[in-house]
Amino acid sequence: AMLSSFARASSSSRASTAVALTRALSSSTIARESGGGAGAAARETRAQGRGEGASALRDADDDDDSFDKVAQLRQALKVGPNFDDFVKGDAIGGTGHGFAYSVPAPKSLKDKATRKPAWLKREVPGGERYTEIKAKLRELKLATVCEEAKCPNLGECWGGGDGRTATATIMIMGDTCTRGCRFCAVKTSRAPPPLDKDEPTNVSKAIAAWGLDYVVLTSVDRDDIEDQGSGHFAETITKLKASSDILVEALTPDFRGEPELIAKVARSGLDVFAHNVETVPELQRDVRDRRANWDQSIFVLKHAKASGAAITKTSIMLGLGETKEQVIEALKKLREADVDVVTFGQYMRPTKKHLPVVEFVTPEAFAAYQKIAEDLGFLYVASGPMVRSSYRAGEFFLANVIKERKAKATQQAAL
Repeated sequence: AMLSSFARASSSSRASTAVALTRALSSSTIARESGGGAGAAARETRAQGRGEGASALRDADDDDDSFDKVAQLRQALKVGPNFDDFVKGDAIGGTGHGFAYSVPAPKSLKDKATRKPAWLKREVPGGERYTEIKAKLRELKLATVCEEAKCPNLGECWGGGDGRTATATIMIMGDTCTRGCRFCAVKTSRAPPPLDKDEPTNVSKAIAAWGLDYVVLTSVDRDDIEDQGSGHFAETITKLKASSDILVEALTPDFRGEPELIAKVARSGLDVFAHNVETVPELQRDVRDRRANWDQSIFVLKHAKASGAAITKTSIMLGLGETKEQVIEALKKLREADVDVVTFGQYMRPTKKHLPVVEFVTPEAFAAYQKIAEDLGFLYVASGPMVRSSYRAGEFFLANVIKERKAKATQQAAL
């Protein structure tokens, strides 16, 4: 039996087993040669030999188990987590494998022990290009969401770099919103100052001065105005398109879901119609103003597409307490609404008066969400801790997509 077990043992453990067998056989031979008076001693020696052999075989089995575990781990790393693993959390945040889904955020403003992760740190904005853009904005009395919402990418976008044009997202219709979302740093008031009738012209001048290829226009909510600013928004886009070949993305309010107001902006000549759902359906009431909700935002995006918008876009913040299942289900609903582009970014608390951060989602988890969204069929996905709805990399990609589509349409028309 011992020889049979020895034959089955792994090659790495046969040497130790052989030594034990040799010792056992040698002891047995010596005992037999000692005569009948030493029979008991011989039997004891043989038993000892068998014990050493069994122990060696147990060691061999242990070695085999360790080898099997290493092989299984290597195979798991090679194949990687699947969709179900991600949703269940077995691969992301699991013990001993995968990667952490998130790290804890400070429990309160007095919590100094929990530090912000290194991947969320940014340099203080500055540089010649940054100063030039800021001065031009002040001269033309224009506001940007970059400043009002305390965007962490302000220095990167305004400063240019990487061979790309510097960008800024213009916020029209003033810097004061009629709504009070619990994540947003923009000023709020029930009665903001009246609209600046010269703003559409000033915006055109600013864009011409910068020489941009792609511009993002966004605005505050203006529930105090009869058409909620939709006419002002549409006029600004029309003037921009009339004065140059610039590509225009409009990041709009929900216009309370009124179809004619949504259509007015969607048909103004824009290239991308964007409206943010902000968070998953389950957290809408906790995060957004009471006048905003998931269904209304989905209707805005669907009606914009039906009204002629070629590309629709939205954004979701992470780190507010949403679950993985909720995020993935939200993505499915966005695709059902024929939304083309989605962006993910880490929610950052602008002041102590705003919603606290529940968790800091890791770059690896953002990458996993990007892969899932791409597999669902989105035209473009930007996902990362520092990504925001108006994000330079996304604008660069969309500019190429739009130009390619226009060139293809021109070719087809010529046939």
